[in-house]
Amino acid sequence: MTIWIENLSMSYLAPAESRNSLKSTAVALVKGEKLLERRIAIQNLNLAVSKGEILGVVGRNGAGKSTLLKLIAGILPPTSGRVRTTGSVAAMVELGAGFHPELTAHENIIVYGRLLGREIRELKESADEILCWADLSERRDDPVRTFSSGMMARLGFAIATDKQPEILLVDEVLAVGDRDFQTRSSERMSTMMKSGSTVVLVSHDLNVLSNLCHRTLWLDKGQARMLGESNEVISSYLQTFT
Repeated sequence: MTIWIENLSMSYLAPAESRNSLKSTAVALVKGEKLLERRIAIQNLNLAVSKGEILGVVGRNGAGKSTLLKLIAGILPPTSGRVRTTGSVAAMVELGAGFHPELTAHENIIVYGRLLGREIRELKESADEILCWADLSERRDDPVRTFSSGMMARLGFAIATDKQPEILLVDEVLAVGDRDFQTRSSERMSTMMKSGSTVVLVSHDLNVLSNLCHRTLWLDKGQARMLGESNEVISSYLQTFT
């Protein structure tokens, strides 16, 4: 196994109801009304993913899919339970979220790469190749605040996939960017999958999950509603829409 998830739960505090002004918040305080409530994102999840397995994750918006990937990647700490992984992890979740807007593309390769656990020397050696793949060589010394969202996604993807990881976490990457980027990113991900990386793939494209994934996990309000052969899980999931 390369991913072990044991009794994993994640919750957070959120406003109990929408308050659109300081006055309404003050009134609620005077009345003794509850301002915050604890919401559950993941609840009592147990899961094991084998080396080389491609696991799909499906569920409605807000089901906890992206939160699960962030917990596996170590971006978020669990409220309880634990996640264990073996090997290097490349997390394609909110591509470019770790970029500093005032730093250049080249400088952000170092910063973002370090967040992903890469060595500085290795990143410096790979920087030109990363920029070339992302079609950003001419923007090497420009601050990323001048980049479009598509350019940010290309750079983030190029950094995250520059080296073959043992574990690849993917959250709707193929829905980002233009057609050329989607084609090239799909080809690179396919190569990684065929090379033995363990993959956890979140996608609303059920055909992708059906064609690529050995198993699929159906999350519903943070809980595992079904886990099994992809076509069976997807079929059961689709029945909830009829």
